[in-house]
Amino acid sequence: QVQLVESGGGLVQAGGSLRLSCAASGSDFSINGWAWYRQAPGTKRELVAGFTNDGSTNYADPAKGRFTISRDNAKNTVYLQMNSLRPEDTAVYYCKAKVKRGFWEYIYWGQGTQVTVSS
Repeated sequence: QVQLVESGGGLVQAGGSLRLSCAASGSDFSINGWAWYRQAPGTKRELVAGFTNDGSTNYADPAKGRFTISRDNAKNTVYLQMNSLRPEDTAVYYCKAKVKRGFWEYIYWGQGTQVTVSS
């Protein structure tokens, strides 16, 4: 089994920054891909940023120029640096991992971390 544990959420004023982390743990696995999603109350979960199959990054329009996704393969960890935060960024943020175990690929989700941006 593989677990994703997120950290780094919290309350911040508009214009501030937060750095989210998501670490994968378990045995006999490798990470094929990472992404960050978010879900605000009453809305659908939406992609924030992710790595494409060739390792490049892609961002949803609201995140472009403000958020940066990065990863540490040795630590099986993905990060989301969020700058210039706005009240509309308030949401629960989830990491998603494509995990390869044996011949199969599975999707795992983190438990979510709350980000609240006050105006």
